[in-house]
Amino acid sequence: MMGQQGGGQDSLFYAFNLDDHVPRDHPLRGIDHFFDAGDLRQHLAPFYSHTGRPSIDPELIVRMLLVGYCFGIRSERRLCEEVHLNLAYRWFCHLGLDDAVPNHSTFSKNRHGRFRDSDTLRHVFESVLRRCMSEGLVGGEGFAVDASVVKADANRARGAAGIEGVDWSALDRPSRAVREYLKALDESAVANDSTSPETEPETPPKKISLTDPAARYTAAPGGPACYAYSTNYLIDLQAGIIVDVEATPAHRSQEVESTKTMIDRVEERFHLRPERLVGDTAYGTGKMLGWMVEEKGIEPHVPVWQRAAHADNVFPNSDFDWIEQANEYRCPGGHALRSNWRAFKNARTHVTKEDTVIYRSSQHDCAECSMKNQCCPDTPRRKITRSVHEAARDHARAIATTPQYKRSRRERKKVEMLFAHLKRILRLDRLRLRGLSGAHDEFLLAATAQNLRRMAKRLMWGSKKAEVATA
Repeated sequence: MMGQQGGGQDSLFYAFNLDDHVPRDHPLRGIDHFFDAGDLRQHLAPFYSHTGRPSIDPELIVRMLLVGYCFGIRSERRLCEEVHLNLAYRWFCHLGLDDAVPNHSTFSKNRHGRFRDSDTLRHVFESVLRRCMSEGLVGGEGFAVDASVVKADANRARGAAGIEGVDWSALDRPSRAVREYLKALDESAVANDSTSPETEPETPPKKISLTDPAARYTAAPGGPACYAYSTNYLIDLQAGIIVDVEATPAHRSQEVESTKTMIDRVEERFHLRPERLVGDTAYGTGKMLGWMVEEKGIEPHVPVWQRAAHADNVFPNSDFDWIEQANEYRCPGGHALRSNWRAFKNARTHVTKEDTVIYRSSQHDCAECSMKNQCCPDTPRRKITRSVHEAARDHARAIATTPQYKRSRRERKKVEMLFAHLKRILRLDRLRLRGLSGAHDEFLLAATAQNLRRMAKRLMWGSKKAEVATA
């Protein structure tokens, strides 16, 4: 007999429980189990007035943002619609069927206001990280670092050739991103005035966006060049948990420098200092290796950055013996290469701006040497550039011959997998917020969502699968 649906939706009362309609294996159940925003209101209390109309609960805003970043809902308008319609999202946000969903404009007001002034998103990220640590997912023995380029919300056609070609004072109502950029320029100018005159100013960009001037014009991701930022991840190698994240313009030197900021911050706030740090060749400069080995005592599991080798028929630098006691090199012919060939009245370090010392042979020795065509065929004498951090570079080269180094190279894939997850699953391949602070907010929320998903997958969904397998 064919059935027929009842007459409509005229009932006045329903016995309805949201919890009964959220599947037991839904990802949000695991995320809700490990996410605790208990001290969020205490953290934000100084930024709210004691009088006036009560605001929207900040925990509700954070929970809705986490839903958006966990499930790749990039539009705030669409996020509000999804939370309104999806029972699991309502359940995670602690909203009943009759509770109203906040307007999409609420997110902008809080992100650019209280949340940014109080660094709330950093607070939420660190509270999730502490939970990861308490659950035993952070070992602290080995860290990996890397950067990935994410496109900025800026049209490549709206740009100017260099910072000197822009008259910012001509703008009647500069955007928030432009005001932030100009403020950073003023602070940088004051800082440079107060530092040593030997400090080199940062190289200005060749092309600057009029929409988001803090973004860098780059072709690093491949394909057409674009304005972009870099998200820098510092992860623990035990379970792939992100222990810190930093937003920088898409520029290699700033990406490398952010590593120092992240390692120092993790050590200060969580008392974690890794025994080894894994990275690619970009982190193998002499200055970076010297900081790791000499200042931090961290084993650099990083390929050493090398200059281009000489022609095939010319002796490489490795054929020259370093004599530590004499502070000189010896060429294959037994002649010395020194940083100075005469005594100076005032002692000189001979250290260049690149933190190197240049060792040169005697022109007289080279002229009479039978191996000159194999050593310096196009110059009157041979020279070798030695980094002041050469001892740290040698230490990194020695580590590269060990089995532990090979294991580190395999484990480094964990950070690459996180970037792939960020762009393909969470759909953060292009930013929606502008300015460096906007990139900072988006990268923090995405890293928080990734840590929550990783924790739920390993500790809840993984244990349930194990129980089913053993039953």
